[in-house]
Amino acid sequence: MNVKFEALPLEFPDGCNIILGQSHFIKTVEDIYEVMVGCNADVEFGLAFSESSGARLVRTIGTDEELEKIAAKNIEKLGCGHSFLIILRNSYPINYLPRIKDVPEVVNIFCATANPVMVLVGRTEQGGGIIGVVDGAPPVGIEGEEDIKWRKDFLRQIGYKL
Repeated sequence: MNVKFEALPLEFPDGCNIILGQSHFIKTVEDIYEVMVGCNADVEFGLAFSESSGARLVRTIGTDEELEKIAAKNIEKLGCGHSFLIILRNSYPINYLPRIKDVPEVVNIFCATANPVMVLVGRTEQGGGIIGVVDGAPPVGIEGEEDIKWRKDFLRQIGYKL
């Protein structure tokens, strides 16, 4: 069996966050939608899910049509069955991840980030599968006192610590 490997960049608007995962059933689209709006009724997001059997369509839903279209374009480019991509605006993945992980058909979360992402895909004659992701860039050093202060201040500024 031949396997071809690719590294494909995800494209999403600056200031947005993404959640990339794997699931196993068409009902994923509606279940994740319910999780998202159940956590925050005002959430701005688009979701795309790549069906891997039956009609094999990219299924979409969301509260923001632009983000839905961008998610669909990325999922179609990846071409990997049973994968999903959520693009969030003005919100952070940390608010949704525990509930998304509790969705019965969600198998795996590959990443949740606002960084540039390269998706590592393996292709066979059957199709493509996500092997992993490259999230952001490598570290350039170990934090010092000023970096620690910045981190603590930032978490308080955005409301995640008192």
